[in-house]
Order: sequence, then structure tokens, then C-alpha cells
Amino acid sequence: MQLDRSCGTCTLCCKLFPVPPLEKPAGKWCPHVVQGRGCGIHETRPQLCRAFDCQWLENPDLGPEWKPEISKFVLSIYPGTNSLAVTVDPGFPGNWRQEPYLRNLRRWAEAALRQGDQVIVFTGGKATAILPDREEDLGEIGPGDSIVSLKSPRGYAVEVRRGARA
Repeated sequence: MQLDRSCGTCTLCCKLFPVPPLEKPAGKWCPHVVQGRGCGIHETRPQLCRAFDCQWLENPDLGPEWKPEISKFVLSIYPGTNSLAVTVDPGFPGNWRQEPYLRNLRRWAEAALRQGDQVIVFTGGKATAILPDREEDLGEIGPGDSIVSLKSPRGYAVEVRRGARA
């Protein structure tokens, strides 16, 4: 279903994500962003930017409070998985812990874990796994690291396997 949503004045993805073709690091504003208006090179922007799927634009179940410029984080599907990535503006590191966000993130985590996926919050270089009943600090996630969910009789746990893809 095509939603009638647009980025409008939201440009948070232009800050939070790295864009190697533009030599733009994560956490820094893209030099091509026009605050309050969008991408200044929209017609010629890199394919990486064209392919990005902001879940607020894609998911009809997300209300206006989930728009990144309001929530201060961007929801996206983690590349190569069905896991939900919550990429947080470092200037607002605790916003995802507010309601209605945390309650929903925990609910989504429960559903994701049953399928072997996760809900992971990224704040700066740090990752936090959301579980139905708590959060687990995963520390820094590097290239080649994998995030693995484990189920035991006591519930779920999530761990990072360093330098090894699961």
C-alpha cells in the first residue's frame, strides 16, 4: 500500500547515516542538506540515499509521533535482515525510552525474536538490544560482527559474535 507521506521538513536520516560516496560520516549533517527543506541534490543523490527506506514513510501503523523529526530517531530495516534498527539522534539519546516508543519497541521485539530477528537501538557507536522485558547493552558493533538472538527456558538473550557472521 502506498502511503501519502513525504519527508517534508524531516532530514534526520541526512545526519544519522554514513554516505560513503559523499564521504559523509554517520552523525554529521550531510553538506547537501537544506534544513527544513530536504536534499539539495535530490535529483542526483547517491543510490544509497535513493534506496533508503524510512519505516515512517513505509509503515501505515506508525502515527505522526514516529516521524523522525518528532521522535528523534529513524526506524529502518537492518541491511540483510528483517531486524528493526532504531538509529537515534545523539543529541536526544534517551528519546526511544519514552512512551509510546519503548512499549511498542518491546512488543515488536517479542514478535521479532520469535522469528530470529531483533530490535536494535543504535546511539552513536553503541548498540542496545530491546527485549520484551528489558534492554541489553551490546556495546560497539563492528564490520563483520553479527547479532544473534538466543532462547533459553528463562527467556531471550541477544549477544554479539565478534568478527563472525551467523
